Amino acid sequence: MLPRLSPYWLWALLALPGIGVFAGIHNATDADAIHAALHPTGEFGARFMIIAMLASPLALVFRGWRGPRWLKKNRRYFGVAAFFYALAHTVLYLIDLGTVQKVMADLPKLYIWTGWVAFLIFVPLAITSSDYFVRKMGRNWKTLQRMTYAAAVLTLLHWAALHDWGGLGPALVHFVPLGLLEAYRVWYWYLRPKPVQPT
Repeated sequence: MLPRLSPYWLWALLALPGIGVFAGIHNATDADAIHAALHPTGEFGARFMIIAMLASPLALVFRGWRGPRWLKKNRRYFGVAAFFYALAHTVLYLIDLGTVQKVMADLPKLYIWTGWVAFLIFVPLAITSSDYFVRKMGRNWKTLQRMTYAAAVLTLLHWAALHDWGGLGPALVHFVPLGLLEAYRVWYWYLRPKPVQPT
């Protein structure tokens, strides 16, 4: 049985990687400290997004298990944490480049514009993550949240295309399990043979 975890403790746990990253920046004497913090913030943003997305397929595969049910109940915390790590990643990127001209020159690159579009998708998802918007938007809330899948594909491309596709291996390690579970979910609900009803 999983222990009940206060949202405050869960937020504290989700913040730990960020505290470590920014403590490293604060204590660093190397001018490249900001650049070095780009990768961990981006990676934790992707990881928390993947964890949030794993909730439904895991609950389908491991029916009755408390772990997936707990994750499904708390996935919004992981989704919001993913947004804040993505925000930190974006801010650090802008600081690292330093000028608007450099930012604009970077935009046509695949691994840059995919990252920007993924981040822009995250913004409305994070803004509407509270219970107030769930009630206010009704069925439209779930429709909006499905944009997470587009953000996930763009994040995969953003990560994989880094350093002339040098990020492909790490990106696949993280995203392939999610892809397989989502494929199973699609098969289960839409493609599997339906049992024949007795006449």
